[in-house]
Amino acid sequence: MTIAPKRTASLPQIDEQSVLIFDLDNTLYPAACNLFAQVSDLIGQYVRDALSLEPDAAYRVQKDYFHRYGTTLRGLMTEHDIDPADYLAKVHDIDVSVVDPAPDLAGALDDLPGRKLIFTNASRGHAERVMDRLGIANRFDTIFDIVDADYIPKPERQPYDRLLARDGIDPVRAVYFEDMAKNLLPAKDMGMTTVWVHTDVEWAQAGRDDPRIDHQTDDLVGFLRGLSSRP
Repeated sequence: MTIAPKRTASLPQIDEQSVLIFDLDNTLYPAACNLFAQVSDLIGQYVRDALSLEPDAAYRVQKDYFHRYGTTLRGLMTEHDIDPADYLAKVHDIDVSVVDPAPDLAGALDDLPGRKLIFTNASRGHAERVMDRLGIANRFDTIFDIVDADYIPKPERQPYDRLLARDGIDPVRAVYFEDMAKNLLPAKDMGMTTVWVHTDVEWAQAGRDDPRIDHQTDDLVGFLRGLSSRP
């Protein structure tokens, strides 16, 4: 069921100077396919192996680091000096076939002018595999991943600053789509238009009522088509 759109700001006019920035997981594909559950399970396995913990203790560490540091990876790097490349390779070794190809999304992206970027707390390799599966890889100009962010995750301010500087983005011309509501807040503070891609995932709800969220939708394709149909 499509939720009523929340609008606290006017919809932007999308033109050749616009930049559309998209989170990846649970944003460009439906959370219902449960792809990220595979990643979560592999993170748990990594914590168990790296710290020699029993499953219950590893799970507590995994969630504690996620909430305190933004990602389990950041917690493991900070407190245990683990190799981030090894971590990212292992926790993203997943089966992406549970994600359905998305020709409607590809078409909606085609109909919108301007640059299109991926901004993710995951790895570039993971993003590329998911985008290939969706059939949208060639719709995007570039990817900004957790390595580009120096392993500092959203919603810390630094990765947003790095993204804008690296790709020469004027935040006033940017629209940012994200399933984790709190990750939209720094983007709005910088001048972007923000769109919360609503899911029922519990940990994505924090910040959902913040007035810095301009729009919300649980139908990304429909929202994009609405942008492209504006006069």
